[in-house]
Amino acid sequence: MRDKRATIIDGKKSAAAVREDARNRTLLLAGRGIVPCLAVILVGTDPASISYVTGKEKALAAAGMLSRDIRLPADTPESTLLDLIAELNADPCVHGILVQLPVPQQIRADLIIESIDPSKDVDGLHPVSMGNLLRGQPTFIPCTPAGIMLLLQESGIETAGTHTVIIGRSHIVGRPLANLLSLPRANATVTLCHTGTNDLSHFTHDADILIVAVAKPAFVTADMVKTGAVVVDVGVNRVPAPESPKGYRLCGDVDFEPVSEKASFITPVPGGVGPLTIAMLLRNVIQAAERI
Repeated sequence: MRDKRATIIDGKKSAAAVREDARNRTLLLAGRGIVPCLAVILVGTDPASISYVTGKEKALAAAGMLSRDIRLPADTPESTLLDLIAELNADPCVHGILVQLPVPQQIRADLIIESIDPSKDVDGLHPVSMGNLLRGQPTFIPCTPAGIMLLLQESGIETAGTHTVIIGRSHIVGRPLANLLSLPRANATVTLCHTGTNDLSHFTHDADILIVAVAKPAFVTADMVKTGAVVVDVGVNRVPAPESPKGYRLCGDVDFEPVSEKASFITPVPGGVGPLTIAMLLRNVIQAAERI
């Protein structure tokens, strides 16, 4: 174990600065008669999705932006959603379109994402956005990876020359983050681990920076982490907690207390990566509106 505990990376502080920047840029756009607007589409009544959408809408309002809140029943046909997105694509007052995932099984998520105008793809998930990210060209960057890059930068953590290990290969976090970290401006050597990785600890023991996004509570334990590593926990998991008024508590994918005794830096859950995800969404909406 280290002589001292890891430095806690404060995502709330970084998110507050991004939100303030969004408010200031929104005021500048208002002088041009432009009010940034995000259309948020929620299909169904999944409680977690409702919570996420509500958080996004509150953040937009606090920044002075408009939110076009569109709620559809769970049995909405795919064709109806596609028609709605086509209307929003053609609406000059809408600068960004976000379809809250997951969507019901009768709707193909990939088709829905591909139907969004790339210039309004503030989630950064359209194939055009992903292709530009891979090429290192200006584009909308998926919000969670963008937030992680900002946290590393603002914490003074050097990525160049490091061996950075990412556990989780989703197209929302793992894959775009691997691309960002391997670009020349970050210059890390990246290993992307997943369910097919044999001897996961072999890779985690060698990681200078370890990023975990697997949605499994306390998946990474202290014995898997190299002393002095930077540990970024993307997971947000609900675990039973009878003592809590809600009946649950939030925890990450990392066994926080033991790992914090070995790491040099670590993100908490909650309060680490999470606040940056919505903050970076605001930044993407602003960028979309500024292009007009």
